[in-house]
Amino acid sequence: MSSVTTYAVSDSLTMLRRNLKHAQRYPSLTFAVVMMPVMMLLLFNYAFGGALGLGIGAGSYIDYVTPGILLMAATSGALVTAIGVCVDMTEGIVNRFRTMAISRSAFLTGHVVGSVIQTAIGLVLVLAAALAMGFRPNATPVEWLAAAALLVFVVLALTWLAAGIGLVAKTPESASNIPMPLQFMPFIGSAIVPPDSMPTALRWFAEYQPFTPIIETLRGLLMGTEIGGSAVAALGWCVALTGIGYLWARRTFYRTARG
Repeated sequence: MSSVTTYAVSDSLTMLRRNLKHAQRYPSLTFAVVMMPVMMLLLFNYAFGGALGLGIGAGSYIDYVTPGILLMAATSGALVTAIGVCVDMTEGIVNRFRTMAISRSAFLTGHVVGSVIQTAIGLVLVLAAALAMGFRPNATPVEWLAAAALLVFVVLALTWLAAGIGLVAKTPESASNIPMPLQFMPFIGSAIVPPDSMPTALRWFAEYQPFTPIIETLRGLLMGTEIGGSAVAALGWCVALTGIGYLWARRTFYRTARG
C-alpha cells in the first residue's frame, strides 16, 4: 500500500471517528430518523393492517409491510447525511480542514461510512420492532445475509446521493427537506399494497421506480415470495445510484475545494 493510500485511509478513519462521536453526543436526529419507520410500522400494522391485509389477500399484513418499512428506514438515513454534510460546509469547519494536511477524500468518506453504520443500527432496531409486532420471516441464513447485503448496498447508494445534496444545499433546513421524497417513494411502490391495485398511471410509476424491485427482492428473500427479475433490477438500480451519487458528491466537493 502506497504512502498516499495509507494517509487517505488513516484520515478517513479519523473523520469516521469524528462523525460517530457527533452521533453519540447528539443522538436526537438519529433517534427521530429511527422512530419514523417504527411509527409507520405501528400505524400500518395496527390501524390499517386488518383492512389492507384483507384487501390484498395477505395472511399476516405485518409480513407483507415490513420489507417496505425496512427500505423506508434505509432511506431515512439519507436525511442524517445531508444535514451533517451541509452543517460542516456552512459552518466553516471544511475551510479549517483545507488548511491542514488531510486527504481531500477523507471528509466525504468519513460522512458516508459513518452514516451507513448509523443507518444499519437503525435497521436492526426497526427489524426488532417488527419481530415484536409479529413479523415472522422464513429466510435461511444465506437469505438473511443476502437481504442484509442488499439493504447495506441501498443505504450506501442513498448516502452518496445525500452527500451530494448536503454539498449543494444552502442551509441545513433545505438539506433536511430535499431528501424527503426519497423517504416516501417506497409508499408509491409495493411497500404498502401491490402496484396491481393502483390506478393505471400510478401503477406504471410504482412498477418502474427504483424502490419497487428492491422491496420485492427483500420480500422474496425474507418471506419466500417470487422474486423473478426483481433481484437483477434491484442490483442494477443500486449500482447506478451509487455511481451517480459518488461521482456527483466527489465532483461537487472538489469543485468547492478549488473555489
